[in-house]
Amino acid sequence: MTAATGTPVGVPPEILRQVKLLELRTRGLVNSVFTGEYRSVFKGQGMEFSEVREYQPGDEVRTIDWNVTARMRRPFVKRYIEERELTVMLAVDLSGSERFGTVRRFKSELASELAAVLAMSAVRNNDRVGVVLFTDRIEYVVPPRKGRKHVLRILRDLLTFEPVGKGTDIAGLIDHLARTLKQKTIVFLISDFVAENIERPLKILAQRHDVVAVSVEDPSER
Repeated sequence: MTAATGTPVGVPPEILRQVKLLELRTRGLVNSVFTGEYRSVFKGQGMEFSEVREYQPGDEVRTIDWNVTARMRRPFVKRYIEERELTVMLAVDLSGSERFGTVRRFKSELASELAAVLAMSAVRNNDRVGVVLFTDRIEYVVPPRKGRKHVLRILRDLLTFEPVGKGTDIAGLIDHLARTLKQKTIVFLISDFVAENIERPLKILAQRHDVVAVSVEDPSER
């Protein structure tokens, strides 16, 4: 179910061009260091080592474990199992404090770009990804799904959504996530964390989910 207080703006050609530009810009980051970092922290889709067993006709030569083969003096292969796919939820702060910036762009623009990179990394890793945009209320929710078309929708919403609220209620967001996330999820919380005491709610959420807090700052605030 998609919940919204505000609504995404229509999608004129200029917005479509911006979505494409954001996709191209973030793709470069995804193709370089960031995807490696994503996979190193979270296993993601792929093949996980399970065991070593004796070679059988039909096994691929590339799966031979040469160290064990040399030690046992007969061929052994590595057996792999497919890892479970991940569910990623991007929680992006769109409050008034994010509409601040002294160098090149607003913090909200940086937050959106970070969310875009994470979304592209998730789809590249064949994981499900969703987004919740929040201020002092839950503004808009896109449930986790797979696929490039779905991620392009997320990029569009990050670029065009106009929030209703101006304040920030991260504790309320965490409560919403705790109530609505039914399976273990990786939550990326992207905010400037202005005037928020959220250590206790975060610990409660982290008991069931993997939570990564991403702080967005302007150079003048350091």
